[in-house]
Amino acid sequence: MKKSELKQTIKEEILSILSEADQEDIDAQSDLNKELEATKGHRDDLGDSLSEIEDEDDMDKQASKAAKKGDSVSKLASKLQQTTKEMKSVVKKWKNSEGSEKDKLTKRLKELTKIKKELEGLL
Repeated sequence: MKKSELKQTIKEEILSILSEADQEDIDAQSDLNKELEATKGHRDDLGDSLSEIEDEDDMDKQASKAAKKGDSVSKLASKLQQTTKEMKSVVKKWKNSEGSEKDKLTKRLKELTKIKKELEGLL
């Protein structure tokens, strides 16, 4: 079969398949596309949250190390300010979240509170 004949056959097959679709199929596909977009948005939000959690974990480790090392008062105060700022940010997210995300943010706030208390105790 020649390349042009193959192209023509494929084109005819596609047109026949597309002509078989009725309005119900089109509506169903449209609904599916909307759901996929919503799912993609949730996945992107979750991906952002996961990267934030990883960054937060790194900051927690640094704060704990600094507290144990006996860093200067100015460094401890700076870390305390960062922790407080992050707590405020998490609280804002917590107010707008629901379900399992709210549980994760609650857990994160408890961790931040523990770190904040450690830093305050060292100051």
